[in-house]
Amino acid sequence: MAGFFGLFDYTKEGPGVEKKERKKKGFFAFFEVYFRNFWNYAKAALLYWGCSVFLVTNGLAKVGLTHIARSTVREKHSFVISDFFEAVKNNWKQALGIGALNVFATAIIALDLWFFWNAIGEEFSTINILGLALAFFLGLCMIFMKYYIWTLVITFNFSFKQLIKNSYHFVFINLWRNVLIAIVLGAVYFALYILAVINQACFILAAAILIFVLPGFKASLIQANTFPVIKKYIIDPYYAEHKGEDIEKRLALGLEVAEDEMPEKETTEQLFCDSIPEKSEK
Repeated sequence: MAGFFGLFDYTKEGPGVEKKERKKKGFFAFFEVYFRNFWNYAKAALLYWGCSVFLVTNGLAKVGLTHIARSTVREKHSFVISDFFEAVKNNWKQALGIGALNVFATAIIALDLWFFWNAIGEEFSTINILGLALAFFLGLCMIFMKYYIWTLVITFNFSFKQLIKNSYHFVFINLWRNVLIAIVLGAVYFALYILAVINQACFILAAAILIFVLPGFKASLIQANTFPVIKKYIIDPYYAEHKGEDIEKRLALGLEVAEDEMPEKETTEQLFCDSIPEKSEK
């Protein structure tokens, strides 16, 4: 699919569920899907930490885990191990580049926050307050941008500049959900900290949750609150002007296709139906 955002990047996924089964929405639907796929997320978490051995390679881990979460939240089956590494293989260049930029930007913003916070302690001046406010604003923008950038990497053929630009736009387009995600994750991190300082047994439990549970929960929460907005502002406008394109690929991603876009099919009697889905390649 050529055009505004290039080709979709579809790594292999299973058949998912029927449309009539995808009616639940909201808080309860999110946790139903999450707990139904809990062990898949746990396996993906191990792969995530394995790919994050070196700081810069965390970008590789992010694209792999994001792909698993995107499929799961869309209620499409995911072959966890193969899909994880296929996403890494197909997006490793941008993943490494964004991962390196993330490390660099985080270090700069953290240094600025530290510098201006200490400067205010020594001299409560306007320039120091403005410097701290700017550093805090940029840090918050960067956190919110990371809610989107990995999904954009694995879903579209965006250039590096387009990835940064569109991620920045979504900071403000979906601001209230970004704040909601930050509040939920902040509460989770705080709860884990409190749990870890109670005693040694609780520390072990907190560490287990951090390793096996948190990566999948975080990725799932982000996908549930960001993919619908990406669909609304990028995917839907394109297909409104390019009806009938990429029907199979859109269905493979769990996107609804209007009846008038569906090609007419010849009605023939079918002797049997193979229940084992074929794995589709990108």
